[in-house]
Amino acid sequence: MTNPTRISLQNMPNRSGVSERAVSFESNGNALKGKLFSPENAARALPAVIVTGAWTTVKEQMPGTYARELAARGYVALAFDFTGWGESEGAPRYVEDPTVKTADIHAAAAFLSALDEVDSNRIFGLGVCASSGYMAAAVADDNNLQKVALVAPWLHDAEMAEGIYGGPEMTASLIAASEENNAADTVLLGASTTDENSVMYQAPYYTEEDRGLIPEYDNKFSVASWKPWLTYDAQASADRLTKPLLMVGSPSIALPAGAAAYEARTKAPLEKLWLGEDVTQFDFYDREDVVTAASDAVADFLAT
Repeated sequence: MTNPTRISLQNMPNRSGVSERAVSFESNGNALKGKLFSPENAARALPAVIVTGAWTTVKEQMPGTYARELAARGYVALAFDFTGWGESEGAPRYVEDPTVKTADIHAAAAFLSALDEVDSNRIFGLGVCASSGYMAAAVADDNNLQKVALVAPWLHDAEMAEGIYGGPEMTASLIAASEENNAADTVLLGASTTDENSVMYQAPYYTEEDRGLIPEYDNKFSVASWKPWLTYDAQASADRLTKPLLMVGSPSIALPAGAAAYEARTKAPLEKLWLGEDVTQFDFYDREDVVTAASDAVADFLAT
């Protein structure tokens, strides 16, 4: 596709029929900042969705985009900044820690369940990219969460991580660096077109100002992230998940092997929407036709 239309909170700040307000809730003593999107003039309590995004991202990126789209389809939808990221409290900053982020999702579910505008019996999770693993684990273990949808899922385990990040020796060196005393204070650029030390060198979306490189994006990555990230087992929750699961992806997502392994392992009721090979991982973040197709599929899955 040539010059596809991109959709984001920045290039489409208003969505007809959708209201937005800032919210805050606590997770492990830290105030987390979020945006709550709702259908306007709702006369009854509505089903709700927690939306989380790719690693290192903030609520104004793909989480907010999908949250707004789901609000337009009749859901109360929450996008928020994880502990130590964006506007949220928490230290150390910029650490991609799956355990902390999963705990934040549990806190978000408890927050939504207490809102009068939310039907507490119908709260769901939507994880995009890296947070798919966090969201699947949270839904598997949280009675407040009833279904889970994963868009462009990145679901690695330690063995997969070794292959992705340069083999056993390179992975071991990154983990060792994350265990140094000053690791939490050693902060790299998240993405760059010029700095080869950035963790996403020349990556699309993250390095483009009209896409993911927005003022709200921290664009930072603490070296302390490497151990929790590289040793994370996103596959493990497949053994515990019994609630309905939707996967939306394509053959060209970043880690199709992870999605296939999770599908083969889980006994959860599973639905899938797989788009064409021309749809890349980054297209799921903001390509208008892809976001629309994924949002339609998620809304329909949660409603049935």
